[in-house]
Amino acid sequence: MNREQAWQIVTEYTESPTLRRHMLSVEAAMRHYAKHFGEDEELWAVVGLLHDFDYEQNPAVSQEGHPIVGGRILKERGVSHEIRQAILAHAPEISGVQPASRLEKTLVAVDELTGFLIAVTLVRPSKDIREVRLKSVRKKWKDRAFAAAVNRAEIEEGAKQLGIPLEEHIQHVLAAMSAVAETLGLAGNR
Repeated sequence: MNREQAWQIVTEYTESPTLRRHMLSVEAAMRHYAKHFGEDEELWAVVGLLHDFDYEQNPAVSQEGHPIVGGRILKERGVSHEIRQAILAHAPEISGVQPASRLEKTLVAVDELTGFLIAVTLVRPSKDIREVRLKSVRKKWKDRAFAAAVNRAEIEEGAKQLGIPLEEHIQHVLAAMSAVAETLGLAGNR
């Protein structure tokens, strides 16, 4: 499956600009990490792009919801086992698929973090992710009321599973998202 085919599935199932931005953010982070690890950038990007495609239509994270239903849809469309497995591994409590490969662990590590970085960006006066610095992220990280729904423990464990210090992990994902700031609608309000 290539990126264009993945994007067609995303647009077929997801209308929310916010959810699309999230998937595009995860795609950018996955592509960045694939390059960093010397892995298949297209494959990793497709996993990031598709990982939540079914969430809008199946918001309950359950056996009859996300990502199980999405996995079935992708199987019916002939999407590879590797892609489906990685997507199922980002919800192991439901799917029973524990993240084992570097691809799967990376998806878990970047998923929640992209949302946190978007939240940090949107409270800045400029609303430009390219102006977000690690110091600002650390300050918001400590404020448990800020972006309270973001599972910080999952992000910390994800970075640990990748063998990358948390601050370095944040910098990687911030760089990836900054590189596509315009696509994400996070290039500021200039």
